[in-house]
Amino acid sequence: MKNLRDLMAQTDCELVQGNADIAISDIVYDSRKVTDGCLFVCLKGAVSDGHRFAGDAAAKGAAAILVQDKVEVPEHVAVVRTDNTRRALSLMAQYWFDFPAKKLKTIGITGTKGKTTTSYMIQSILNAAGHRCGLIGTIEAITGKRTVPAENTTPESWLIQEYMSEMAESGFDSVVMEVSSQALKMDRVAGMTFDFGIFTNIAPDHIGPNEHSSFEEYLECKKKLLRQCRIGVVNRDDARYEDIVSGNTCEILETYGFAEEATLRAVNVTMLMKRGMLGICYQTEGIVEIPVEIDIPGRFSVYNSLAAIAVCHHFGVSPENIMEALTHARVKGRVEMVRISDKFTLMIDYAHNAMALESLLSTLREYHPSRIVCLFGCGGNRDRERRFMMGEVSGRMADFTIITSDNPRNEEPQAIIDDIETGIKKTDGQYIKIIDRKEAIAWAIHHAEPGDIIVLAGKGHEDYQIIKGKKYPMDERVLIREILEEDRAAGRTV
Repeated sequence: MKNLRDLMAQTDCELVQGNADIAISDIVYDSRKVTDGCLFVCLKGAVSDGHRFAGDAAAKGAAAILVQDKVEVPEHVAVVRTDNTRRALSLMAQYWFDFPAKKLKTIGITGTKGKTTTSYMIQSILNAAGHRCGLIGTIEAITGKRTVPAENTTPESWLIQEYMSEMAESGFDSVVMEVSSQALKMDRVAGMTFDFGIFTNIAPDHIGPNEHSSFEEYLECKKKLLRQCRIGVVNRDDARYEDIVSGNTCEILETYGFAEEATLRAVNVTMLMKRGMLGICYQTEGIVEIPVEIDIPGRFSVYNSLAAIAVCHHFGVSPENIMEALTHARVKGRVEMVRISDKFTLMIDYAHNAMALESLLSTLREYHPSRIVCLFGCGGNRDRERRFMMGEVSGRMADFTIITSDNPRNEEPQAIIDDIETGIKKTDGQYIKIIDRKEAIAWAIHHAEPGDIIVLAGKGHEDYQIIKGKKYPMDERVLIREILEEDRAAGRTV
């Protein structure tokens, strides 16, 4: 229980109706979860406006309503007005949970690419060194009390504070969090000061309806992290580096990359292609000097691991712990190797748009495979242009494409596949269409040639498929195991 007046003191707001000296049992921003005595926060979203549900919340027993627009509710319900309910929610949530961020070392990561992999690398290194590091990100939140599948890259501010509170109660000493541009735009981390803020890179993305109006706005939102952290860690090689760091308020600004000016540099980079596996090794120079080997391919793995090393160095982690942890670092669905044969390489990756797919395929081309075989589909009830673009990218950059189903949602899978085919036909790329994803994966395995790299793109960490509005279990790792078991039963070998 908290007093409403004390909650109001956390942010700029005024009482416009009722009594502020009342006990608040909970803070709720979803009208379906209203309970007696709670404070209901009216949030404006891209699709729905919480102010529309203020009356319903009052009828269900809300003791107070937090608004930024005028609402009409019974006189006995307190109404508090502020100019930004999202920011107010973040500030009130921190107070409600007794400021858990002050009990943890906080690491925020923003950027167009690399947030997820970098966060898992940091967590892996810190945990290997004896720390207890929680995680909030695209795939899941790990709090010590529970592991929660993620709905957004960065959850609503109330959940962030709840998760961090659980981490502190579980004896965690640190947390690494992916901080999306939307989270920064929508004030989900308002009022927080991160101990470390990592900026991985910037490229045009998330620009359009309900996201960002322009690249400039997208960049400005991401830059907010460098005004909310004590130590900034920035990719020195990014073409927009000067724009990224302009206006930062970091006490210390460190950089990483290949550039001579970088605080932490990678040199002597070598691509590794082992039996059924791809990786990379390099030497660091600057604030840390160690050899690094990672079973995750590509130059982007160098950048991600450099960012992780730069942060973990401040925790006093030994070079030996860093090296060992990076050797075993894995991220579900991010260039995730599934070793089933020494003859070819099979991997799962979340690349689900043209930019991500092009980046992945160009990285794999650096390993000079016999062929790149790219298997993917596209989601239904989403922008059709993505299908044409992904088809064209795969047709141009892969040696062979297998078009299959992803999450068709309420669309017909064949119609989505036909759109992808339209894109591929703009190229000379060879392809086959197999609607059922398991059959498509089996075809890829059974037709693999020595030296191939087979990419299962688009699903990544997802373990479901959405068909006609219903979610069905479907994990590509499970599908692969089933295919191999069926092969063994039939006397076939890979």
